[in-house]
Amino acid sequence: MRKIVHISDVHFGTADLGIARAAVEKINALSPDVVVCSGDLTQRAKSVEFKAAREFLDALPTPQIVIPGNHDVPLWNVFDRFFRPLTKYKKFISRDLSPEHIDEEIAIVGVNTARSSTIKGGRINEEQIAEIHGKLCALDAGILKIVVTHHPFDLPEGADEDDILGRAEKAMRRIAECGGDVFLAGHLHVSNIESTAKRYRLDDGHLALIIQAGTATSVRVRGEVNSFNLIEWERPRLRVERLEYDDAKAGFFEAEHKHYSRGPEGWKKAGE
Repeated sequence: MRKIVHISDVHFGTADLGIARAAVEKINALSPDVVVCSGDLTQRAKSVEFKAAREFLDALPTPQIVIPGNHDVPLWNVFDRFFRPLTKYKKFISRDLSPEHIDEEIAIVGVNTARSSTIKGGRINEEQIAEIHGKLCALDAGILKIVVTHHPFDLPEGADEDDILGRAEKAMRRIAECGGDVFLAGHLHVSNIESTAKRYRLDDGHLALIIQAGTATSVRVRGEVNSFNLIEWERPRLRVERLEYDDAKAGFFEAEHKHYSRGPEGWKKAGE
């Protein structure tokens, strides 16, 4: 079995440091095989915020798949925004904007969707789509294939359609050709799980899961307490658990979990 912790939107600069410490403690106790952080490590892309994010990541288990979010691009400094958008991210977090982890059971591919030209939106480009396609198509069909973006491929009910990943339709179709199984994202500070069938009509009826993480540590919650996801994979079953911060107990505890199984036609929720 493989265990993946999926955190997002830690937003150092608006992070509750007590909650951050509780997250570190819980994640280490879970002993995941991989930690995924799907962007927005900072609030305003300041050096002091990136330093705090770096300390947070250093306290978590490895290996890690970490990608930037739109908040990791400078907002007010126009020169830095357009000519050095991820200089601080590369200095403090990672120079690798397309991180990957591949073993005999799982393949996780990270994609940078943050762009200087948008304030909060994000896009995936042709080169990135081709790169993901090449990586995933080369892998055995039995491997769980995961794509990580900051901006989501689908949205929970009531969300602004402008928040969906730019070129999502084209990217989804190309990735589905290679059996893309799971799409992890953040950005909205809201947890959610959807089947691709809700938004996409893919060739051969392929079904994948789109899993959204809330904000793990930021005080800027949006109707949902701080949380992160634990994903457990033991072929052909996937278990997704949401852990929420309990202020009274000063820690993260299971709030709910869902089970899915993967068959020839894709994913089905247990009992369906």
